[in-house]
Amino acid sequence: MAVWAEEEDIVCVHPGGGRHTGIVEVRESWRQIFSQGPRLRFRLAGNHVFSGRMLSVHSVYEHVTVAGDPRPVGAVLSTNIYLLTDRGWRMLVHHASPLAPEASPRETPPSVLH
Repeated sequence: MAVWAEEEDIVCVHPGGGRHTGIVEVRESWRQIFSQGPRLRFRLAGNHVFSGRMLSVHSVYEHVTVAGDPRPVGAVLSTNIYLLTDRGWRMLVHHASPLAPEASPRETPPSVLH
């Protein structure tokens, strides 16, 4: 929970799940996910970032595996919104959606804006 903002209006949506709002619900949702120990592994790819003075929005692909199982659980597309606080950047929103196999990320060259 150290990455989360200390705001009651934080929001977290896990793949295939409902919306959790507030510190208590968000903490409980993560406690349930990690209740069997640190078995999940995440590899991130394709990060796209929009940063402003007070907000930063990150869109990233998460490739999830379970420790000891070489088969991937599947790709997830996550959007994370961070707020600049007096404690540094803290997460306001985490929204993750499962991807269909055909929607898996491809490596693309960076674009150039003129």
